[in-house]
Amino acid sequence: MYLRAIHAESRIAYLHQLIRDNPLGILTTAIKSPSYPLLQTSHIPFVLDVPADTDTNTDTDNGTTTTTTTNLGTLRGHMAKQNPQAKALMEALAAHQTQSTASGALELPDEVLILFNGPYHHYVTPKFYTETKPATGKVVPTWNYSAAQVYGKIRVYCDSKAPETGEYLQRQVEDLSRQAETRIMGYTDQPWEVRDAPESYVELLKKNIIGIEIRIERLQGKVKMSQEMGEGDREGVVRGFEALGSEVGTGIARTVRERGEMREREKKVQSGED
Repeated sequence: MYLRAIHAESRIAYLHQLIRDNPLGILTTAIKSPSYPLLQTSHIPFVLDVPADTDTNTDTDNGTTTTTTTNLGTLRGHMAKQNPQAKALMEALAAHQTQSTASGALELPDEVLILFNGPYHHYVTPKFYTETKPATGKVVPTWNYSAAQVYGKIRVYCDSKAPETGEYLQRQVEDLSRQAETRIMGYTDQPWEVRDAPESYVELLKKNIIGIEIRIERLQGKVKMSQEMGEGDREGVVRGFEALGSEVGTGIARTVRERGEMREREKKVQSGED
């Protein structure tokens, strides 16, 4: 991910929340295989686990505070065994049998990447830059968006005969269903639960999926919402998106305003005014 300092988002709590609110991640792997493509991706809804007692280290320098989280959390998901990416994972795991873990799963030595997109993104027309466009015309189109990138080692539960695999998959599908029913759908009263389906049916489906678990080793974030522009142009962008009258337009306008205010506060701190 190309990260200009002005667009970089390093607050771990913010990125964790972005993932929780937008759990459909794009898993990318680069696995050398005689049977499958090197690069493969799949859209997978994830559950994010973050220990309640996560340690943080805080350093204060030049008037700014930086907090480093020592445990970035773990992502849990599952894939269909018929997915070519899952087949490539299982093929690679067969060649790394010595990497078995105490939990009965296997972990690949190379990193994988998961991309999570924020809720709003949109083309930005130069017409919105109401300060610079009339003055100099030196403006070009761009695209506003937000995203989080996760890097880590992937652990795979694919032996359907192993008790550890069955336990992991049962926990995974229950937690994912609960997350989607309550957080996404808002069904806090009598949400659908896995136990509502016949047990034999669930067991059959579990035999056709693999569990995946990624221990997060690096977490990067980007929020590109016109904060690099001057105040006049930002206000033009806000008004332009509000005028669209859409949910996306309203969401981007709100985020542009928030990021602009953050930018102005940072400038005051840097100049010693605050």
